[in-house]
Amino acid sequence: MNKTTLNLVAISIFLMTFSILLGPLIHLSPVVPAVTTFAILAIATFDSWSLEGRGGTLFLDLIGGFSTEYRERIIHHEAGHFLVAYILGVPVTGYSLSAWEALKQKQKGLGGVTFDDVELLSQFEKGTITTRILERYYTIWMAGIAAEKLVYNDYKGGADDKNKIMGVLKSLGCSVSTCEQKQRFSILQAKTLLENNWSAYQALVDMMRERATVEECRKVMIKQGVKSEKLTANVS
Repeated sequence: MNKTTLNLVAISIFLMTFSILLGPLIHLSPVVPAVTTFAILAIATFDSWSLEGRGGTLFLDLIGGFSTEYRERIIHHEAGHFLVAYILGVPVTGYSLSAWEALKQKQKGLGGVTFDDVELLSQFEKGTITTRILERYYTIWMAGIAAEKLVYNDYKGGADDKNKIMGVLKSLGCSVSTCEQKQRFSILQAKTLLENNWSAYQALVDMMRERATVEECRKVMIKQGVKSEKLTANVS
């Protein structure tokens, strides 16, 4: 059962408990909370098995969308990915800032930045990508968390990003402690890049808030004097 489905189950339990406590005071029939809870659990089960959690993600994103901080966190998180990817030479092909936008772009989750990394992923599967290239991706994946920590002094997103590093490193035979150490190091690397290009980051946040195109965002970073490295696979 994924995290989204668990959230829906938690909501149903909360509603049931709340209705039981207040039901007698507002003359609410016990049938109402029972039916509502059953319906939510049925939807959660269907969503988990048939929709891979997308329905629940859309629902929770809709609720969170009423919070300005929630929306701003997503923008700042994804801008971190975007800027660091640009600096490290990984082409950005698109981005989404809500579950609905992600669904339309055939992505999973609440949103994200997409990269032109098909060739690199293919080389990774063949075992021909160098550690230097992987290090760049580690830093990019952790850049969202780094951005949140710089802006809010904490982070709430990034679970999927951390899982990406964990998955890659475990496939290379690394221990859990090594994976966690690499995550922390990559966050520090990303924070340094963001701090060194802070005005460009803030400008990018403003552009993404207005749903500017990738090309428009790229032009803003060029205008801000951000340099983009050339990414090469260095296949041995």
